[in-house]
Amino acid sequence: MPKVTQAVLTCIGVSALSLVVGVVGFAQQPAVAPVVPPALTFVPIHPIEPPARPLPRESESANVTKFSFIAYGDTRNAGTPVGGAPVSGDGDILHLIHSQIVDAMIARIQMLADTPFPVRFVLQSGDAVLRGATGAQWNVSFTPIIERLTRVGGVPFFFSVGNHDVTGMPAGDPGRMMGLHNTLTAFSKLMPLEGSPRRLSGYPTYAFGYGNSFFIAFDSNIADDKLQLAWVTDQLERLDRTRYRHVVAFFHHPPFSSGPHGGVGRVEPSTLAIRTSYLPLFRKHHVGLILTGHDHLYDHWVERYVDNGVPYRIDCVITGGGGAPPYAYSSEPDLLDYLAAGQAQQVRVDHLVKPAPVAADNPHHFVIVQVDGDRLSLEVVAIGVAPFAPFDGRSRIELSDHAS
Repeated sequence: MPKVTQAVLTCIGVSALSLVVGVVGFAQQPAVAPVVPPALTFVPIHPIEPPARPLPRESESANVTKFSFIAYGDTRNAGTPVGGAPVSGDGDILHLIHSQIVDAMIARIQMLADTPFPVRFVLQSGDAVLRGATGAQWNVSFTPIIERLTRVGGVPFFFSVGNHDVTGMPAGDPGRMMGLHNTLTAFSKLMPLEGSPRRLSGYPTYAFGYGNSFFIAFDSNIADDKLQLAWVTDQLERLDRTRYRHVVAFFHHPPFSSGPHGGVGRVEPSTLAIRTSYLPLFRKHHVGLILTGHDHLYDHWVERYVDNGVPYRIDCVITGGGGAPPYAYSSEPDLLDYLAAGQAQQVRVDHLVKPAPVAADNPHHFVIVQVDGDRLSLEVVAIGVAPFAPFDGRSRIELSDHAS
């Protein structure tokens, strides 16, 4: 039995599991009567099968300077029960919109295959399923869809965990332990192996390099975890920036948002920890692109700062349009304290693209990032609507290593 499974079964009894249910991750709502959630049972998770051709070892792609990758997040749905029956404790929820998005991704992968910028992999920023502690939701709702990407699309798939996958509870919580076990098992064939230099053992925290770009995934649900922060710091401090011109971080909770998880008067603990601990680290090491989800919309921020007299930018992109119910613009976040803390580096934050004030006008989508030497560009691809053109009437924008 795998080590993580033993830990889960040792610390979680049936009675404890019965307390952890599908409302994990939502704000508590007033109730007129006590709600008794269904008990969770242990369901073996089927690992997602990798593509026939995995990503090459870092040393083998050192000379690659042109390629594309896809990013998106929040594929969990409110739920379409199989057969129309009420959702049971097992879940069995179909992700119909996510399936359509994957169809569109595969079409783009095939279209770009013979161009100078083929799609080499897909990144997902969390909330794969509605209730990560429910095994059937992985096996039925998620894994078959992702295996179309890996087997039909033929591309590797990399995942960072969301609050619905492992809950927003602290380490050691029974619900988090079960969700973490299910997540690690589902992606056990897709992420770096335990014990490898690019993996923090026991965590869904890892990194990989391809071509001239380096990618880091970490668990933003525990953004205040000191060991995880130390590991990410070590990866960046040891990184060969002569080779890796671009550094991309992908995780679930955005540092800035104008959706319902952000906005004035609302700073979630994970967001605060990211602003306090990770963004200064990212400025120090010139991380150029952050990809997140959590709010189900497209939101785009640019943090600008000066380091040793040179201006830089970090594009902070929320691409939470993977299938979850769309959200709407809420309000601008209060960044006064954050900007004051960054005065020495002349930190300022620009809101490049705001989501629409009506949820229906924020389409399901994914983004394609194109790497072209020292330059990056980003295209937003919407599903089921007319072309989505959030950049002053365009769906594509050039990103720059330095501020512009």
